[in-house]
Amino acid sequence: MSVAQVKSPDRLTPFLNKMHHGDCIATMEKMPAKSVGAVVTSPPYNLKNSTGNGMKDGRGGKWSKAALLNGYSDHTDCMPHEEYVAWQRKCLESMMRLLKDDGAIFYNHKWRVQGGILQDRQDIMAGFPVRQIIIWKRSGGINFNKGYFLPTYEVIYLIAKKNFTLAPKANSFGDVWEIPQTRDNPHPAPFPIELAERCIASTSANVILDPFMGSGTTAIAAINNSRDWVGMDISSKYCAMAEERIVNYG
Repeated sequence: MSVAQVKSPDRLTPFLNKMHHGDCIATMEKMPAKSVGAVVTSPPYNLKNSTGNGMKDGRGGKWSKAALLNGYSDHTDCMPHEEYVAWQRKCLESMMRLLKDDGAIFYNHKWRVQGGILQDRQDIMAGFPVRQIIIWKRSGGINFNKGYFLPTYEVIYLIAKKNFTLAPKANSFGDVWEIPQTRDNPHPAPFPIELAERCIASTSANVILDPFMGSGTTAIAAINNSRDWVGMDISSKYCAMAEERIVNYG
């Protein structure tokens, strides 16, 4: 496997180009401040904490055969909403500490309807320097709810420090990215390599962090763009999956 070799702080070197098993906040606390150029990540969406029944009791419908029905490995994805929000804000605070002064976070999340009201994640985002919202148009899916139109997109919050600028010519991209969902990944909630690559290639960052690495997509995208990377996941199963996928990719 070929990866970029960049000048990095000595304390960062043990973290580079490796998967780290464990709680992401605890792991990020061990890393030196202002050592990462960009974060590209998609956390668990807390989907099983739902006002609907499909993800709760498995009675069928939309989620009867979905991989997420049983939750993630070592994470149930069913936290009380206030607890989930507090957790995600702590994660973002840890990411911000690690960002260089010209760094940015690409934080992929999903808006959804809960109890008939749009849950747009502003309770997570409040106070963070969100510069832009990018729409990931992934299309597809089936809508079993007659109360709203079929959701065909997710959002990427660009959370940028003051000195962040895009890589040359990246500002010619629009803020709606039409990228198909991935179909050949055993992880229950993967995002496409093309999506991670678009984020990474749009920055000049040498070191890319993903604290919710899952199956290794962000690492592969970083390698494809000659960047160093740091991956974390609470699941030993997903860490092993990512390591195998990274070695075998390409």
